[in-house]
Amino acid sequence: MYDFIRKIDDFCGYKNDWVIVRDENTDERYGRYADKRPIEELLKYGVVNLDKPPGPTSHEVAYWVKQMLGLKKVGHGGTLEPL
Repeated sequence: MYDFIRKIDDFCGYKNDWVIVRDENTDERYGRYADKRPIEELLKYGVVNLDKPPGPTSHEVAYWVKQMLGLKKVGHGGTLEPL
């Protein structure tokens, strides 16, 4: 599980020294580790972190994401305006 956290750190260029106090196994009847979730589940319950370019409105970008991923509902929290 913690390999997933370290992969995110590596990708973002972070240098965190993680101290794992206790590691528990999860029962997959009640949930999954994030890196084990199927893409459909990630899209249904997840968040797309997006760096919007200047030009299109936040509404337009949300619509494009909805169309590209074939989703029924898409929204945005706050503004997606640059700067």
